[in-house]
Amino acid sequence: MNDQNEPRRRIRARHTESTITVYQAYRPEIGGPAARTGRFPSSWKRDRMTWIKPSFLWMMYRCGWGTKEGQETVLAVEIEREGFLRALRHACLSHHVPALHGDRAAWQRQLKRAPARVQWDPERDLRLRPLPYRSLQLGLAGEAAARYADEWIVGIEDVTALATQIHARVRAGELESAAALLPEERPFPVEEEVLARLAA
Repeated sequence: MNDQNEPRRRIRARHTESTITVYQAYRPEIGGPAARTGRFPSSWKRDRMTWIKPSFLWMMYRCGWGTKEGQETVLAVEIEREGFLRALRHACLSHHVPALHGDRAAWQRQLKRAPARVQWDPERDLRLRPLPYRSLQLGLAGEAAARYADEWIVGIEDVTALATQIHARVRAGELESAAALLPEERPFPVEEEVLARLAA
């Protein structure tokens, strides 16, 4: 991908006509049962905010290729496209932007009401170095988190072994063969007005 032609903010993801794949990392007691059953276990907290990441490499940066404590099991969670889009349409940026929100108090009110929040973080290359464009993280709270866990999930795959394999090739300097193993992520279409409201 040519970095020069890449928009500063874009959702890139593995997706189909009806689903989008997002990534999360958990300790094995959560991740193992989730991958085996296709559902998060009862110990998964539905009343806490959960962050989902469409970018595989951003997830690798966050979890250290599945080596960080409490993030040893990397999950690819395939969810309904409509659920993801619904959350985006009702999301609020996680930081205050005066041109978008007006004063800070107005933004805080919006943030408190929103079932989801958006953060844009630098995308990463195979060595996990920041790139000049950003990828989305979507935080789900309250009803959105519960719907994510109980309604939107189509399937859950444990991709820890894949992460380990890619990491090993990166460490060996085999960047081409490492890149060949990456999930294929394409631009994910979202209404312009939704991105405009979230892309300041």
